[in-house]
Amino acid sequence: MTVLIDPPRWPAHGRVWSHLVSDESYDELHAFAAAQNIPARGFDHDHYDVPVERYHALVAAGAVPVDSRELLQRIGEAGLRQPKRDRRVKPGQQV
Repeated sequence: MTVLIDPPRWPAHGRVWSHLVSDESYDELHAFAAAQNIPARGFDHDHYDVPVERYHALVAAGAVPVDSRELLQRIGEAGLRQPKRDRRVKPGQQV
């Protein structure tokens, strides 16, 4: 069981973001996120978006830093990747 985090390099909403995932299960990911006070609204289909300010604290809490390519490979191999083409619209989201 491993919670993974990629480098903060994804700009959006005036901030820079990392992705937090599990290569084991969504239950593991949600439990880790809750223990680190990451809001549920940060969950985006197969990952949590976390701001750059949280990166080092999440690594200190046990998230394993990996590059984005490895992160995608590992959640794909675990069957947890949800490609954008397969994602459903979130409640209240405009399409």
